[in-house]
Amino acid sequence: MTNARAIQRTARQSPYKMRLVIDQVRGLNCNDALALLKFSKKHAAKQIEKVLKSAIANAEQAARNANESIDVDALFVQKAIVNEGPPLKRFTPAAMGRATPMRKRTSHVEIVVAEKEGR
Repeated sequence: MTNARAIQRTARQSPYKMRLVIDQVRGLNCNDALALLKFSKKHAAKQIEKVLKSAIANAEQAARNANESIDVDALFVQKAIVNEGPPLKRFTPAAMGRATPMRKRTSHVEIVVAEKEGR
């Protein structure tokens, strides 16, 4: 069973919003996951779709380098997690000449795809 992974670091979206989308994708067949992401209205879906396509391409490349055959249709999302990245610290104006801090959150997205057993 071959598996490949792709990671996107410091994606400019909060982990909470990314997790809403990635929870729908986890465990799905890659074709179903790509279809779900393609037609999702969430901005996070576009970021996650890029990472998933990269993971699939990495699996193909690894198989090609190992001189093995791989069925792309048999791939599924084995592991999909979103971790918190470093926040961008900014300030926004407040009343009476003050400034209040803002934390613009970032995410680390990791997706691992694997081939289903018994093909």
